[in-house]
Amino acid sequence: MQLALFAFFAVIAIGSAIMVIAGHNVLYSALFLILNLFSIAAVYILLKAEFLAGVQVLVYAGAIMVLFLFVVLLINIEEVRFVKPFHKLRVIPSLLTVLLALEIIYLLKESFLVPEIKAGALQAVSLAGTTELIGQKLFTDYLFPFEVASLLLLAAMIGAIIFARPEKEDKSRDLS
Repeated sequence: MQLALFAFFAVIAIGSAIMVIAGHNVLYSALFLILNLFSIAAVYILLKAEFLAGVQVLVYAGAIMVLFLFVVLLINIEEVRFVKPFHKLRVIPSLLTVLLALEIIYLLKESFLVPEIKAGALQAVSLAGTTELIGQKLFTDYLFPFEVASLLLLAAMIGAIIFARPEKEDKSRDLS
């Protein structure tokens, strides 16, 4: 049953990720991205990583996507629709797609050759993903990277506010 649910949510995640890229409408692409994030959260729940699933839904599907949708709705979409993509660079994405497909095939082949997981290892992994242990590690061992990431997000937010501000006209030149 768990394998069937995993396959179901994996197919939804892959299909919605393809629709994010292949969609012609920016708003529909954003909605498919929300569907993708929810399906990945469902996979996290199946893997018994409830904290990651909650963070996935609250932070990414909730806050980040709401901000993204505001940006999409506030910009002039008519100008965005007529931007021509770089047709000369189709070789690079095609090559990367082939390399990614080869990597997926290799990983699938190797996954069937992996021996059974020991019961003790599975229990250790399930204990490592609890909210208490993640918080303890985050605020002890990884405090400095956590603070650096928060400063980078603050700098990005200040930069976005500065770039989004409308330019003021210089009225001192009109007096002459």
